[in-house]
Amino acid sequence: MNKLKSYYRQFHPIVWVLLSGTVLARGSAFATLPFLAIYLSRNLDLHPVLIGITIGISPLSGVIGGFLGGHLSDRFGRKPVMIGSLFSMSLVYFGFMIAETPGWFIVLNALNGLSGSFFEPTGQALIADLTEKSKRMRAFSLRYTAINIGASVGPLLGAYLAVVSAKSAFMVTGVMYFIYVLILALMMKKYSMGNPASDKASKVTIASSLKIIGKDKALRYLILGTIIINFGYSQMESNVPQYLESTIANGVFVYSVMLSINAVMVVLLQMPISHFAEKFKTMQVMMAGAVFLSVGMLAFGFVTGWYTGILAIVFITIGEILIFPSSSYLVDQLATDELRGTYFGAAQFRRIGHFLGPIAGGYLLNEAGGTVLFSFIALVVLGSILFFIQGNKIFIKTSPTVVKN
Repeated sequence: MNKLKSYYRQFHPIVWVLLSGTVLARGSAFATLPFLAIYLSRNLDLHPVLIGITIGISPLSGVIGGFLGGHLSDRFGRKPVMIGSLFSMSLVYFGFMIAETPGWFIVLNALNGLSGSFFEPTGQALIADLTEKSKRMRAFSLRYTAINIGASVGPLLGAYLAVVSAKSAFMVTGVMYFIYVLILALMMKKYSMGNPASDKASKVTIASSLKIIGKDKALRYLILGTIIINFGYSQMESNVPQYLESTIANGVFVYSVMLSINAVMVVLLQMPISHFAEKFKTMQVMMAGAVFLSVGMLAFGFVTGWYTGILAIVFITIGEILIFPSSSYLVDQLATDELRGTYFGAAQFRRIGHFLGPIAGGYLLNEAGGTVLFSFIALVVLGSILFFIQGNKIFIKTSPTVVKN
């Protein structure tokens, strides 16, 4: 009992609320958003390209919001930004429940991406504010675990709700976010959050990030490569579910199990695979990740049931584990201390791939079918390797004193 109390006391109560809320909110969101493409196809009979625009508008608005969120947090404080964005996300899901036209779904999902991009960085900053420096890594590891616990349970709940009542999934998610914002607001009122020191680093703006991309060729190639990776990976939440529903028996349930397998694999394998990958150069790890992702996408074009679906998601997950942390590490290597925020801000432009992928993929799915779509995506993802290699060459030439990764 004493050990349990000691473990609880290592973090501020508001940090525990944020961690617990992450499980509930992400779990309910994963019960809804991955199935949004199926809902739009079934209930509104939308063209796959329009579905792609609806899904892709969220990450696009998130790119803009990512730059605005930090500025608003500095100006108005963590509390109003977090409470406002969470409440907005709750309203979005209630809006999904009553929306009946494509235009409303596009507006609502844009608002969802904008609100999420405000809440996420501000929430992470608050965790850092309220946690001792020596324990911050542990807090962020717990947050990452909380996200994937939600991601492992949510899709199975979503598959069940999709059968019972598709709109009930939106309602459950809206209620969960509302409960989250209510508890967080009460806890913020009860406990002092201190007065975090103002960040004296240069402000991260769209203009400053574009300027850095213009100057740093290595960063430019890295961003282009990761845009392509995200272009491919975005098919997972847009065109993969539509394709599985139309081609295999119990496609929605198979898709939900695949998403849960993906989340569980990330939780279990992230650390061992990352530890093993440290033995190799970062660029080699990125290339291996692109190959795994490409093979996984190709496999989706030939999915006939459970076994081939699970095989595809295993390849996708290994690629994801190898590529995404490595790309962040390379951005960190390229950045100077005083411009680190601007470099990571510039790296957010990779989310453009999440906007373009669902639209282009939707067009190919409708015009040429799944096998052509996923074969094309596999080839495009492999093409990212060329950008990574070129970026690495420039990095080595311009930084002769660093370890050549």
